[in-house]
Amino acid sequence: MNLPNKLTLIRIILVPFFIASLLINFPHHFIVALILFSAASITDCLDGKIARKNNLVTDFGKFLDPLADKILVISALVCFVALGISDCIIVIIVVFREFTVTSVRLMAASKGKVVAANIFGKIKTVTQMIAVIAIFVLQYALELINMGTIPLSTDIYDFLSLLFFIIGEVLLWVSTIFVILSGIIYVFENKKFIIEK
Repeated sequence: MNLPNKLTLIRIILVPFFIASLLINFPHHFIVALILFSAASITDCLDGKIARKNNLVTDFGKFLDPLADKILVISALVCFVALGISDCIIVIIVVFREFTVTSVRLMAASKGKVVAANIFGKIKTVTQMIAVIAIFVLQYALELINMGTIPLSTDIYDFLSLLFFIIGEVLLWVSTIFVILSGIIYVFENKKFIIEK
């Protein structure tokens, strides 16, 4: 197994640790989750660059890389719903899009074709990761206020909680627009695999 594929596997291996750090309420757990998510996101940048630069692009990597992205981002979104940070509608849209794109990939694979992610899929992933990282930062700020590290009144805390929730939702909905657009473009570009008999 080459280095880019190993980096992609590391991204998948980090997911359970990331989920645990997000859902288990211990001091500074949001910053730990942020570090793990950021480390996983960095492997996403590195694996593709290394693969292209050193001519190490493989069919396995073309399948595994987008799958690792999906596992990482969907895990974060589901945890956000569990923590009351996000709306479940976003998760439903993202999961629907990913099942649709994966189905197209499988149809292409059954015809001996490997369809890699397009630029719109990469933009979608980047906007999702930016939204998730921003939410971690905002939630960590609230955690510090709760711990008394940043002394603020209850009224200000309540205002910031609402403000940070709105900011997080806006960022997630912006990324969800790219989720929808990239899914439509992906299906349209690969419709030949859907309508072929």
